[in-house]
Amino acid sequence: MADPFEVRMRFTSQLQHLNASVNSSQKAAHYALKHRDMDEDLHSCILEQIERNSMNNRANIMYFIEHFCDMAQRENHPNYVRMMQQDILTIVDAVAPSDGSGAANVKVVRRVLAGLQQKSILAPDRVTEIEACLQERDTLPAHPALSPTDPNSQLEHAPAPNAGSKANGVTRPDKRQIEQRIEEDRERHKRLRESIWAIGDDGDDEFERMWDEASDINEDDYLAAEEDAVERRQAIEVE
Repeated sequence: MADPFEVRMRFTSQLQHLNASVNSSQKAAHYALKHRDMDEDLHSCILEQIERNSMNNRANIMYFIEHFCDMAQRENHPNYVRMMQQDILTIVDAVAPSDGSGAANVKVVRRVLAGLQQKSILAPDRVTEIEACLQERDTLPAHPALSPTDPNSQLEHAPAPNAGSKANGVTRPDKRQIEQRIEEDRERHKRLRESIWAIGDDGDDEFERMWDEASDINEDDYLAAEEDAVERRQAIEVE
């Protein structure tokens, strides 16, 4: 049997080093499922790390939770899923606090909640309840260092904040954290675009989808075709 202290420390380290790659989330999820006999202890690690780390890392842990719950559900270990369902509001409060310090994470929370609902891990009414809280936090001004303005101009023209500095009582991330967040967001958006354009092994599925989405041919289509044909004939005669 593995040493509980060593398991806890190793899992904590994996949570602290999560990034935008799917591999880092899968590695941590596999480790937690491997030591499922310590599920309550490892779940407490997730809650501790999501409250103690930077806003960037909290966003990464939020993305990890979606992967983790999905894997736990597929591997038939409902205890992890049940504990996440019970503590989801605590997790959301830590990732996107009501004081505005996590305003940049509101979109992350919404995306993960939508994924958890789609996977039937969270009930729609529960997601609606949490969404009501997020709407209030979404009205807060975006974090000055992670606002939706152009990130490159933000870094070039704004004075670099010191780590731990505060604006309006809210702790600001340092320049390194801002750059890391921008890079991780780019990586996730790139992966999202790839998944949108991915086509399965059977190309017929893509053809059937496009065929179903295409409208039926009507009189206007025939008229447009005739007009195109006339224009082509006129172009040939001119030549």
